[in-house]
Amino acid sequence: MHVLICGASVAGPVLAYWLRRNGHRVTVVERTPELRVGDGGQAVDILGPAVEVIDRMGLLPQLEAARTSTDTMTLIRPGRPDVTIEAAQLLAGVSDRHVEIMRGDLAKILYEATREHVTYTFGTTIEGLREHDGGVDATFSDGTRGTYDLVVGADGLHSGVRRLVFGPEEAYSHFLGGGLAVFSVPDFVGLAGRVLGYHTVDRAVALYPTRTPGRVRVVILFRGPRPDHRDPAAQRRLLREVCAGLGWQVPRLLEHLDAADDFYLDGISQIRLPSWSRGRVTLAGDAGYGPGPAVGGGSSLAVVGAYVLASELAAAGDDHAVAFPAYERAMADAVAASRTIGPSVLATLIPRSELQVWTMAQAMRLLPRLPGFLQRKLTSFGGGPAAMLNGVDLRPPVAPATL
Repeated sequence: MHVLICGASVAGPVLAYWLRRNGHRVTVVERTPELRVGDGGQAVDILGPAVEVIDRMGLLPQLEAARTSTDTMTLIRPGRPDVTIEAAQLLAGVSDRHVEIMRGDLAKILYEATREHVTYTFGTTIEGLREHDGGVDATFSDGTRGTYDLVVGADGLHSGVRRLVFGPEEAYSHFLGGGLAVFSVPDFVGLAGRVLGYHTVDRAVALYPTRTPGRVRVVILFRGPRPDHRDPAAQRRLLREVCAGLGWQVPRLLEHLDAADDFYLDGISQIRLPSWSRGRVTLAGDAGYGPGPAVGGGSSLAVVGAYVLASELAAAGDDHAVAFPAYERAMADAVAASRTIGPSVLATLIPRSELQVWTMAQAMRLLPRLPGFLQRKLTSFGGGPAAMLNGVDLRPPVAPATL
């Protein structure tokens, strides 16, 4: 079976690995001209069952080696004393198995694990799909064509495959009322293993270290209208408007905004499809069930979803008419939970009032004095992104442990 996957970030390479291990030919096309590696993107959390999938791929040592290094987290408030806590205490309730890693580092590890056995084509998009009894004909942006047994859209929140098969994004993208901006700046504050978070009403700015000496990542979360993800100039103007009047290091951070070649800004939106499969085409990761960037454990959901899809195809003897519905059933509870968790986490990360900022500070002060079980309870977001995956059945692999 020849499978076409669109997207080479997280879900795409994980799925490619397991499909190839099950004996299939796999082609991956990616819109960007080259792999986005290193410090690109924000830090992402690989949690619980997603760590198990990575471990089954033999890649956990690489993830552990590339994990972010955070010792302390500091809450900074205008006109108030800072509050600092050990990162391990604040993350106590996230998951028993938890690796935080830069998204670019994760993408590189997954790509390197599959590149010799999977065909990757960069700088290419799928422009047309036509299904027939023998498969799916795909037309690409470079003018080439191909026929495939199955097509999987793993191309993110603004999926082109989803648009071609299911219609305009507006029908399935649900805006949660906030935005996320990420970019790199020189480390002029000397982070050295610290995360600094500046919180005020409707806005939050965080600085965290990367593995590149002398560079740090800026994350800005804000409430406001849905931004246009296609217009970088308008995005930069919007971010300056959002941050107008903010103190601390924010004006200095914005001085580096125009020079940041890794600048990213998007609305925090969820993808809600009643079904993410149609005929010989299905979706994986954010393309099919994105819970919202930075708020819902989307990377872990993508890893687990890709594994489940490959497992269901293997269990069904590669009959997509059986495997795709089984894949959706297996992921249904986790996807539903992610849609609930996203707004809750967003409400915590972006304070709505001075009282909420004050409450955050008091909780951080109190946390180190509590017993371990209470620390885990208070930092779990009611179970959170890790717990939503615990009910997914990760059946054992059906093929040998090597490609």
